[in-house]
Amino acid sequence: MSGHDMTASGFLHVDAESKAPYAADVLATLADEAAVVIARYPQKRSALLPLLHLVQSVDGYVTGRGVTFCAEQLDLTEAEVSGVATFYTQYKRHPNGEYTVGVCTNTLCAVMGGDQIFERVSEHLGVGHDETTEDGKVTLERIECNAACDYAPVVMANWEFFDNQTPESTMALVDDLRAGATAKPTRGADSVVSFKAMSRVLAGFNDGRGGEGVGAGPASLLGLRIAKERDWVAPGERHRDGSVAGEPTSDTTEGPTESVTESAAEPATQTSSQASTPPDAAPAAAPDGAPAGAEDAGPTAAEETGAAGPSREAGRSDSEPATKPVDEPIDESVDQPSAPAAEADEAEAATTSRDSLITGMPAWNPDAAPAADAPGYADPHEADEADERTVRRADLQADPPVDHQETDEADAATVRRSSLKPEPLPGLGASSDDRPDSDHGGADGKDAR
Repeated sequence: MSGHDMTASGFLHVDAESKAPYAADVLATLADEAAVVIARYPQKRSALLPLLHLVQSVDGYVTGRGVTFCAEQLDLTEAEVSGVATFYTQYKRHPNGEYTVGVCTNTLCAVMGGDQIFERVSEHLGVGHDETTEDGKVTLERIECNAACDYAPVVMANWEFFDNQTPESTMALVDDLRAGATAKPTRGADSVVSFKAMSRVLAGFNDGRGGEGVGAGPASLLGLRIAKERDWVAPGERHRDGSVAGEPTSDTTEGPTESVTESAAEPATQTSSQASTPPDAAPAAAPDGAPAGAEDAGPTAAEETGAAGPSREAGRSDSEPATKPVDEPIDESVDQPSAPAAEADEAEAATTSRDSLITGMPAWNPDAAPAADAPGYADPHEADEADERTVRRADLQADPPVDHQETDEADAATVRRSSLKPEPLPGLGASSDDRPDSDHGGADGKDAR
């Protein structure tokens, strides 16, 4: 880094030119343009990011005087400005090349050859990450993502896209940039401008080249083309036939309505008398026109409901059975859990049982815990605090008094010694190191190796 030193503690010291005041005419132009940027925001400090780009458009990087200028314009401290400038990688804290060439080495681009591109170009230029060639033309960088995964591997030159790159095509690109030849991006503007000129665009000053070149390539538009071919639209938009996506049509409303009507009209279950009647047998008519045996059938379900008062039948949905078979009496005083709820209860009980087997402790039953207002109830937290006070008093009265810090250190030393030579597991016998005739030694116990 020309003109910069890195101390042993890692702090960057910029040269005197970085802190030298701007010339009067440069400072006046900067102040006028800064006022245009600041006027775009309801709060002055929100203009910090574009102002840092504006500084780079003049100095080529964020200089010490640039930090001071931004702080004065936005009523911030220099520390606040530096904190932002050192957070984002688009802001350079040392002189940058005329062209920043960024090779994407994030996941997809790396798999598609990004790592190989960076290594070959780095060797070709003789520089590493965030380093600049001796002629000051190219600064090489690894980029985490260029937001163009559909064209991986991607390389950017001053934030202009070069898609589907190879090591050879990227080396040709940097050679053209160093030679001053025109480099045409794959998409976007027709040529690559300098780092300072691009920084001015990022500061919010239009260079009039927004309509040049291709904005979105075929890979980016593939999904849109498929959606148009298959007439896929967002909810609320119209299909080619004029219908609105997301709105029910006549075909979708009539079918379910008829199905629900038919299912509601059909009896949910058969009563015992219906089940015992053959399907092809016609019931005999009673003298008064009622079916035979009606006087002996007993009260109907509706009559029983009216006599017994309100029941759970009133809250049942139409999809549930109207009655239960006669051989399955229902206890109306107890809510019957649904099948999924019963399965969940069984699973929870099994888990609790397994936990009690593993820990050796009885399964916790919250219903068995005493209530706080029960006679003789003792708060466990208060009991623990009382125990601690008793222990402390006993330690103070001991002769000599107990030093818990020394005790804890002794316990820790004991644990460390124990961990160095663990005891053999029960039932597995002595370890091989304890057996005199093991593979590690002879009969005298010495190591045979």
